[in-house]
Amino acid sequence: MKKIWTLCVALLSVVSVASAQNSLLCCAKPAAGQNATEAFAMLATNEDFSGGHDAPLPFTYAGSGEMIEFKTTDGGSSKAFEIKSSIRSDKYLFVIHEWWGLNDYIKQEAARLAKELPGTNVIALDLYDGQVASTPDEAGKLMQSVKTERAQAIIKGALLHAGSRAQVASIGWCFGGGWSLQTALLAGKQAVGAVMYYGMPEKDVAKLKTLNTDVLMVFAKQDKWINQEVVTQFEKDMKMAKKGLTVKAYDADHAFANPSNPKYNKAMAEDAHAAAVAYLKKNLKLK
Repeated sequence: MKKIWTLCVALLSVVSVASAQNSLLCCAKPAAGQNATEAFAMLATNEDFSGGHDAPLPFTYAGSGEMIEFKTTDGGSSKAFEIKSSIRSDKYLFVIHEWWGLNDYIKQEAARLAKELPGTNVIALDLYDGQVASTPDEAGKLMQSVKTERAQAIIKGALLHAGSRAQVASIGWCFGGGWSLQTALLAGKQAVGAVMYYGMPEKDVAKLKTLNTDVLMVFAKQDKWINQEVVTQFEKDMKMAKKGLTVKAYDADHAFANPSNPKYNKAMAEDAHAAAVAYLKKNLKLK
């Protein structure tokens, strides 16, 4: 009988530890030495998170734009998809992909934004160095494999490509949402806007104080990971940093703006997109 009770206690302990681990993943609070983007990448180990992302349907983009290559600050190079403004312009929008990578869906979204933001050069960055996932398992591995130093070198290289006079705004979803905010931080005085869709916020107030722009955050109330606790803390941190933050909340789930996701909500996605475009037009000072 004692052996049975001992076994039961052991099983309960295992369940409790697993539950605690899942709770930490949902809140995605960085461990010591772990930054915000790395904390978000750890969600790839959560089956509920990866299981909520259906593989994208086959799609080929055939519109305007071209792949370019530029030098990165780590001595290497990176490729990106660029749609130049029809008129000479120092206004740039950096588009950062979600966890699938720079696929044709992102190229299509970049083209849509270029059309809606005339006078803006749109560059869709590739933080996966040419790799694109077709399954949630592949996407999770790619997201976890991103090294902070390499991603920063790519973004810094894109800033050099744009030039010292460039006014830079950014937009990203999920994995790219967090990196959109990081782009604004890296851009320094050149940053004029940052849109982050359900991405992990920066939690270092000292870094947030260096922002040269306000931020638009699109938040899904049913999101288990970038949840209300995360958003509330970000609001507090931005207030402490004395920076502007607008949160657009929707009664939807994570990745609701992605047409290939089972939780896609067209009406809410279109409303969020309209808000993002209005914000970018204002911050880029477009007519």
